Amino acid sequence: MNFKLEKGTQALRDAAAEFVSRESNRTSLITVTSLSLSSDFSKATVMVSVYPETGEKEALDFLKRKRGELRNYLGKRIKTKRIPFVDFEIDRGEKNRQHLEEIV
Repeated sequence: MNFKLEKGTQALRDAAAEFVSRESNRTSLITVTSLSLSSDFSKATVMVSVYPETGEKEALDFLKRKRGELRNYLGKRIKTKRIPFVDFEIDRGEKNRQHLEEIV
């Protein structure tokens, strides 16, 4: 990964985490675990974990409704030529890691 892409990914992840923390409806704990950014900065996928797991669908629906507001927020916070289209997904890797810890 080149330096510019890595720096952009980190800045977007931090700003997305701040936005989610501020806008969360507080019925579930939503944590930004990672962010993947396309090489041309056109798409970003924010990976989140939700606790309790029963609130995942509602939290994901909430986040997807807030995508436009997040883009506006990123436009004000991040200095870049292009603000990426943002999508949200549940971080299955994090869920699997937690499940393995419970087993061990």
